[in-house]
Amino acid sequence: MTNYALVWLKRDLRWQDHAALAKACQHGPVRCIYVVEPELWLQPDAALQHFEFVRESLQILDDHLRTLGGCIEIHHGELPDVLNQIWQEAPFTGLYSHEETGNGFTYARDLKVSAWCKVHGIVWHEFPQFGVVRGLKNRNLWQSAWEQHMASPIEKVDSLRFWGKPADKAFSMIAPSHLRHNPPMRQLGGRANALKILNSFLNARSMGYRGGISSPLSAPDACSRLSAHISYGCISMREVVQQTRAYIAEMPQQASRHRSGLTAFTSRLYWHCHFIQKLESEPDIEWRNMQQGYDDLREHDFNTEYFEALKEARTGWPMVDACVTMLRETGWLNFRMRAMLVSVAAYPLWLHWRPVGEWLATQFLDYEPGIHWSQLQMQSGTTGINTTRVYNPIKQAQDHDPYGKFVRRWLPHLRLVPDTWLFEPWLIPDHEKNSAAIKGQIVEPLVDLATATRESKQRLYARRKQPEIIDGKKAVIDKHASRKSMQSRKKTVSSQTLNERQLGFDF
Repeated sequence: MTNYALVWLKRDLRWQDHAALAKACQHGPVRCIYVVEPELWLQPDAALQHFEFVRESLQILDDHLRTLGGCIEIHHGELPDVLNQIWQEAPFTGLYSHEETGNGFTYARDLKVSAWCKVHGIVWHEFPQFGVVRGLKNRNLWQSAWEQHMASPIEKVDSLRFWGKPADKAFSMIAPSHLRHNPPMRQLGGRANALKILNSFLNARSMGYRGGISSPLSAPDACSRLSAHISYGCISMREVVQQTRAYIAEMPQQASRHRSGLTAFTSRLYWHCHFIQKLESEPDIEWRNMQQGYDDLREHDFNTEYFEALKEARTGWPMVDACVTMLRETGWLNFRMRAMLVSVAAYPLWLHWRPVGEWLATQFLDYEPGIHWSQLQMQSGTTGINTTRVYNPIKQAQDHDPYGKFVRRWLPHLRLVPDTWLFEPWLIPDHEKNSAAIKGQIVEPLVDLATATRESKQRLYARRKQPEIIDGKKAVIDKHASRKSMQSRKKTVSSQTLNERQLGFDF
């Protein structure tokens, strides 16, 4: 029997609300594949933790499909070659998958897949994964499209027939040998884990969402922690939005704290898709400045020693080094601390966002290209429309770790430093610095924070005053700025950019 539909799994590793699978099943038997693409895993934004999370998620999905009489076939190779092999073995009637707003490699790969399908007379059915609109012509139409997608019925598979028989051998997927970095304390993949996390957040943890997501002490519990599961599609965005809104609707009126936490969370889900839409509409922002008037601002001044010190948690600013350490060990960091890391890299260290972004992509388990590159540029000041946000790592420590619990947890060598000097240990008087417990543990900051920050802001502001920057601002706003909460299109530029500046996408 060769009359079947081929379902290509990518970052949609679930069985519920899976549009590609649901639609394919309406046309007869299905065959589900996942392709380990060597070139994809050679990209500078790939890490072993991403592969292992995918493997764990596929394992749970395969277990579920086997209870229904099917399985996931794991193939290795580049997509056109794999499709050729499958086609020669048994031609299929259609290719089904979700749309992907990924990195430059996936964009180019999808063009090759499209060309292959045209040559073979195959219709490639693609379905939206998030509230992202492919081919969006007018940003004013985006919000209503997002709401329509989130309100649409959950895609359910009423009947499922598989092509052929499931493989006798157990599911197996081996990581490429070159991949590195798999944090020992990272989250595990899989839909079952995603559902547990969502339930615990809706029922209890969301009460701490408002007011709890900024501090790295409270954020691991206050944030939903669904970001990686949403990025890899273990649970759909629509499921999360609908379940959260349903939960809010059933809550008693007196549960104001709980309600406000979940309401703020749904707002972040909106902003999640808003940022991905930017990369969907302009793929080049993965490599080049959104506002090209900022070209050559930092590129030629890149200090490799500063960059290596940042990656190795040796900047000398305890809050920065503690955040890098936590990220290295867990694969996660809350949004405010991520923004602080990018700010420190972009301003006092004056590092161009692209190499910093490649490194951070490997560190974030929940790396989502659309959000990642938009945020890297926004925090680095190269969008041309956002107010400059410079985070002082000393003030951030004072505001969000006033007793030094976070810093001391992740930087054990500073545990005996007195509270007075913990966030600026280089200021410890010599007679205290020479004590046996502290001696040799203090790292001098790479630069003088105040001086380096002031000079970097002056350089950025000087560039911002140039005519080509001013002239190009409207084009960026028309293409990318949010229209959320605007009463009319006559709102000022400052109102448009304020929405983006004040709202992140904490999960």
